[in-house]
Amino acid sequence: MRRVVVTGLGAVTPIGNTVEDFWKGLIEGQNGISTITRYDVSESKYTLAAEIKDFDATLYMDKLAAKKLDRFCVYAMAATAQAMEDSGLDGTVDKEEMSVYFGSGIGGFETFCESSTTLTEKGAKKISPLFIPKMISNIAAGNIAIRYGAEGACVSVTTACATGTTAIGEAYRAILHGYTTAAICGGTEASIVPLAVAGFGSCMALSPSEDPNAASLPFDSRRGGFIMGEGAGTLILEEYEHAKARGSKIYAEVVGYGSTCDAHHVTAPSPEAKASAKAIKDAAKGLEGIEPQQIYYNAHGTGTPMNDKIETLAIRNAFGEDAKELHISSTKSMTGHMLGAAGAVEAIAAILAIRNGVVPPTINLKEQDPSCDLDYTPNIAVEASLEGALSTSLGFGGHNACVAFKKIKD
Repeated sequence: MRRVVVTGLGAVTPIGNTVEDFWKGLIEGQNGISTITRYDVSESKYTLAAEIKDFDATLYMDKLAAKKLDRFCVYAMAATAQAMEDSGLDGTVDKEEMSVYFGSGIGGFETFCESSTTLTEKGAKKISPLFIPKMISNIAAGNIAIRYGAEGACVSVTTACATGTTAIGEAYRAILHGYTTAAICGGTEASIVPLAVAGFGSCMALSPSEDPNAASLPFDSRRGGFIMGEGAGTLILEEYEHAKARGSKIYAEVVGYGSTCDAHHVTAPSPEAKASAKAIKDAAKGLEGIEPQQIYYNAHGTGTPMNDKIETLAIRNAFGEDAKELHISSTKSMTGHMLGAAGAVEAIAAILAIRNGVVPPTINLKEQDPSCDLDYTPNIAVEASLEGALSTSLGFGGHNACVAFKKIKD
């Protein structure tokens, strides 16, 4: 089996529209959550979100091209343009040896809502011919493949909030087993629209807090739900020898992937945390020989009462007493929950933590829940000698996914 490395990164997030700004925001503990500006929230119970700010689509495409895409696809194209430029991969690999593994939890929710309103108010004849190709959740993957001429597999992954992590893991396996040489992978989401917020609110998943600093509270006893975020993250994965031969910089080596299902409930995680622990353990096999205090664990950490308690149990089930030695944090405390984009953006955070020897904090963690009794790096980033990292995502439907990275060793 072949080695797989990360050679490019791209990110559009609520705390920065480039990888550099995103990382700066993480280590400074910036809070990307504020009052929703996309629509009137005066009559809504849920008024906060982590919106993308000061984003200029024309840095990546012309205005006409952007108008033909839903916001989720625009974010995906922007993050991918960054990652491809960062990697220098374009033009160095045969088209049939470049694949795309990219997903969204929901797809073009904004387009769906706008077109539904048009149908109701103006009738079927006013529905745009672009409605379907803007809305369908696979279209981000499809547009990425078209833009870069990637003629290998083009797989659109949808595993709810585990989407981004699953896409990375499946791309890793494809390269590992020789099905492709390189892959563009990641996730995207843009669902800060009234219907989505109302729907997640009806699921009792969202925090009703009106205070941005008391809203997304992973592992805090005051937590009351997640705050919706948006954006995209893209990683370029490549077979090691190919990357080495072309002189590419290498961020980290991908060394493990775990994918399981709770098979328990459509929204609630299994209280035993067995399947989620197995996903973590399967990924962590690639970190064998690395001491637990040299590992950063980017938690799913949504800030919902059930998730954080059960994820803590999953970590304990996976690591036993060594769980207490891990450096853990939830970057959702800053970005909100980016749904299908979360796993990809959080994998980037994990990679940069290894590369820079800094553990991002869990901000606003002031009253740690006694049932969440591990080291969640409260409030302030911590320098650490890191050799490996895990990034875990847990989604509605029971989807569990975890990817492992480590410092590159020749």
